[in-house]
Amino acid sequence: MSSKTTGKSKAPEGGAPDRAAECAPDQFLTTDQGVPIGDNQNSLKAGLRGPTALEDFIMREKITHFDHERIPERVVHARGSAAHGYFESYQDLSALTRAAPFAASGKRTPVFVRFSTVAGERGSADTARDPRGFAVKFYTDEGNWDLVGNNIPVFFIQDAIKFPDLIHAVKPQQNDGMPQAASAHDTFWDFASLSPETTHMLMWQMSDRAIPRSFRMMQGFGVHTFRLVNAAGEARFCKFHWTPLAGTHSLLWDEAVKLAGADADFHRRDLWQAIEAGAFPEWELGLQVFNDKQAAKMPFDILDPTKIVPQEMVPLTPVGRLVLDRNPDNFFAETEQVAYCAAHVVPGIDFSDDPLLQGRIFSYLDTQLSRLGGPNFHQLPINAPHVPVRNDQRDGMHQQSVPRGAVAYDPNSLGGGCPFQAGAAGFNSFPEAVSGSFVRAKPQLFAEHYAQATLFWNSQTPAEQRHIVAAFRFELTKVDSVAVRQRVVARLVNVDAGLAAAVADGLGFAVPEPLPGDDPQPAPQYAVSPSLSQTSMPGNGSIATLRVALLVDDGVDGELTEKLRAALKADGAVAQLVGRKLGLVEAAGGIELAVDISLDVAAPSTFDAVAIQGGAEFVALLARNGRVLEFVKEQYRHCKPILVQGEGLSLLEKAGIPLNLADGTPDSFLIGADGSHGQAALNAFKTALAQHKLLARETDPPRV
Repeated sequence: MSSKTTGKSKAPEGGAPDRAAECAPDQFLTTDQGVPIGDNQNSLKAGLRGPTALEDFIMREKITHFDHERIPERVVHARGSAAHGYFESYQDLSALTRAAPFAASGKRTPVFVRFSTVAGERGSADTARDPRGFAVKFYTDEGNWDLVGNNIPVFFIQDAIKFPDLIHAVKPQQNDGMPQAASAHDTFWDFASLSPETTHMLMWQMSDRAIPRSFRMMQGFGVHTFRLVNAAGEARFCKFHWTPLAGTHSLLWDEAVKLAGADADFHRRDLWQAIEAGAFPEWELGLQVFNDKQAAKMPFDILDPTKIVPQEMVPLTPVGRLVLDRNPDNFFAETEQVAYCAAHVVPGIDFSDDPLLQGRIFSYLDTQLSRLGGPNFHQLPINAPHVPVRNDQRDGMHQQSVPRGAVAYDPNSLGGGCPFQAGAAGFNSFPEAVSGSFVRAKPQLFAEHYAQATLFWNSQTPAEQRHIVAAFRFELTKVDSVAVRQRVVARLVNVDAGLAAAVADGLGFAVPEPLPGDDPQPAPQYAVSPSLSQTSMPGNGSIATLRVALLVDDGVDGELTEKLRAALKADGAVAQLVGRKLGLVEAAGGIELAVDISLDVAAPSTFDAVAIQGGAEFVALLARNGRVLEFVKEQYRHCKPILVQGEGLSLLEKAGIPLNLADGTPDSFLIGADGSHGQAALNAFKTALAQHKLLARETDPPRV
């Protein structure tokens, strides 16, 4: 007997609600040609147990489309996450630039922003040590502007001709295909040790900047020097900076490694959930603007992408804010198909002669041709400008528009001369005077590679410096070639003798002689720049979206637990009840609490803090549970806030957690350990949570 079908399919019970509108009664499954499908579960066969018929066009179409669903991933920045939003200008900047986003105070420009890792493949983990892409597509009144940058303001190389070598070196080694999404291997460090221009970037790469806590908590930079051009044709140089209102915060390396296993989508999930919760990520755009005379007086070349312009030389001027307020409707159609290009600028924005930028202007367009299948990728909805496109480009793969008329050339009379050239109203390249012969060489100032690396090192706090040393040790320990290890350390001697000595000690050899520099001139001296330390940008003090584990079990103080959860949620934090298993626990006072997540899957690294409420029976249960003890220990080792109330203090003793720091001072992130309770303890816990970590707690080896 055959079962009777109704022609309509029903969503499985318990399925997640779709963000799209509900199906209408006559909204049937169709083929690509719009033909309604009667049965999408069974192929056409000759008899119930016979062969499948070749004429089953429905099955063939479905499988053929499936077989061709994947497109080539990006060569770099393959692993990405994105969101929609807007940029709002603080003021009219027409004196500086005629660029449309800055035309008036309060003007809003739609944007689509994609964050990414650089080296890893599309399926790699979010928390790898890697630079992060920070690409912003502005859908302006005069076409699309793509500001394609990173979360680090400098880069490894000075000239685009070396980019294939850099990426070949850092990608998995071609003989064995390992390691994935990691620079800790021989080929990368061989290249880096032979390329002194990488030194400044390596300092950033080995710092906490390369393992951000969240996309929402990292800076963004345009990296290169650009030009701003006003309506009068006057130009100034410019550096772009995005500063997160949530502050710049990072993971510890041990956290990052564990998160890669516990939740490889940690950053992607964090961004998505924050936007869905209405905690919209926000950044402030700041500009460093300077003229040719100022540039000529700087002790470095402003065209060198391995150099920053210290804020002590050119202060940062806030000019607007970026807000992300909507998640993509479809990951592939938007996040995967979005095509950024460094060549996409609008009137008022122009390029400098930075040789790395000049190569990117070509490379980004070129790579989209193979990745998205042809020259019409700009017609995809996510890439399409929000203004009319009128040109004489025709045909090609995936042409979606239908041009009318016979004319597709300029100039013409048969089409009335339309479309017309915009003249002064359109984009016109800045008329820079150029002189000299064609040469394959670098400017003299490009030859100095160490002074700004030293500036970065000297501007870090002691804790940040410890992390840089540890990162170099980890990476170079993974390198098999002793010669490569020694050559890297010989480069570091030129940065700081103490840094080189600490790294060499961890690798088991004496500090080698410094490698000679390329520049015969004395290196410039820089004053410490506080803005280069993440601690200079703690953020706005909000705890919104931060995740707190409330440990529960039978006998826990139910009233106190519910009050704490409500107080944290009132400030936007995500407070989850973590127990031995899912289901209900019998809290003290006859209160039943439903466990949100069990210890089987609740990785400590996915939480920003933990709270342990009172209840003698409850604490006794926890003290016998090894997973609970390890959960609390890991929160301590990762320098996170721990709130203890009542008998909860005895659990810290059971876990072997000291109440004081190594220098004997009380641990200010162990809230309640001093006997405080009630509102005072809650306020202290929220304050600590907003600060993320107490790095003074770090010891090597860990105390627990």
